[in-house]
Amino acid sequence: MEPNIRNIAVLTSGGDAPGMNACIRAVVRTGIYHGRNMFGVMQGYQGLIDNNINEMTARSVSNILHMGGTVLKTARCLAFKEDAGMEIAFKNLQDRHIDGLIVIGGDGTFTGAKRFGEKYGINVIGIPGTIDNDLYGSDFTLGYDTAVNTIIEAIDKIRDTADSHDRLFFIEVMGRDSGCLALRTAIASGAEAVLLPEKETSLKELITKLKSGVTTKKSSSIVIVSEGNKYGGAYDIAKSVKRKFTHYDTKVTILGHLQRGGSPSGFDRILGSRLSYAAVNAIIKGE
Repeated sequence: MEPNIRNIAVLTSGGDAPGMNACIRAVVRTGIYHGRNMFGVMQGYQGLIDNNINEMTARSVSNILHMGGTVLKTARCLAFKEDAGMEIAFKNLQDRHIDGLIVIGGDGTFTGAKRFGEKYGINVIGIPGTIDNDLYGSDFTLGYDTAVNTIIEAIDKIRDTADSHDRLFFIEVMGRDSGCLALRTAIASGAEAVLLPEKETSLKELITKLKSGVTTKKSSSIVIVSEGNKYGGAYDIAKSVKRKFTHYDTKVTILGHLQRGGSPSGFDRILGSRLSYAAVNAIIKGE
């Protein structure tokens, strides 16, 4: 017998990712299609604690499919890691008779959701939304494809100026402890080298690679650095290489939060919609 879940809330937590709005839209409209009452939680888990919860209709999510960011806003909430914070959050859900919760976010979001569900027995389902593509069990996380396209566009533009000035550029990309963004964008942009957290590449190897380009009259190069690389960020690596490669005009670009923004790609819009449809159907069935 299926559980009688009537009221479902959705929130976004942690770092934002393109496609989150596509998720929110599909969650709300799928729930309404099945005759459920839908609620949106503002500011992630902080909104659960602050009781910042609003009922949502099909019109609440009109014209957001193409938008980057998240209309529900997002935040990192230390209070939700504490038992007292979780208890307040659960009471607020109880007061509104909310018996299902869908969370969109990364590994920190999933960790909190798992603990919350186990502690209070509430039905919780997570949708993987992070540009880092670092969640176990998912081929692609929501926002990853858009971020890859954003980074490639930036690298292509940087290569234009690198070629014009015969420069060596170190470009740092996000990803935390995962090198997925760095690896895929390095391949797609034709970078001369990539430094990843998962694979140790010595500075000696990097310098040897760059020197081989010089001997074949290569006047400019692009090196992609994942922010989780063991040698530190792009600035630290650039300084180390510069000491050995004094004749090269070396520059560093940190792409930063640019990678999280922008309208989601077609792939992420479809992925977000499909994941949300599956999440709502699963939570209704108690899966």
